Amino acid sequence: MRIGELANTAGVTAKTIRYYESIGLLDEPERTESGYRSYGPPAIERLDFVKQAQASGLSLAEIRSILQIKDAGGQTCAHTTELLRHHLDELDARIVELEAARAELRAMFERAGALDPADCTDANRCQIITETAATG
Repeated sequence: MRIGELANTAGVTAKTIRYYESIGLLDEPERTESGYRSYGPPAIERLDFVKQAQASGLSLAEIRSILQIKDAGGQTCAHTTELLRHHLDELDARIVELEAARAELRAMFERAGALDPADCTDANRCQIITETAATG
């Protein structure tokens, strides 16, 4: 199949396919006599894998590292597990940060309901934010 058909089948653009080839996620395809790219079913499978791996949070560089191991005939389970562990650790840390930010915003919101707007006389600051930050 040609690049346009592969793009439609895989749900990506032809530009994405060319980019993936340029960074080693997809092998260079065979060419027809007239120079058109010609892809087979393995290209669809590879693109599906790339999309699934991206959806799990892996970067293109991480995906390429998995595919390089696979292409060399190696087992990727330990490598992939380590990549996923790293992403889980980052996500857990981010969740802690987001929960703290939510608590701060909730405090500001609750404070806003209790303040009299007439008391907000500082031309450079809002009492909701500065008072919450000072007391939080």
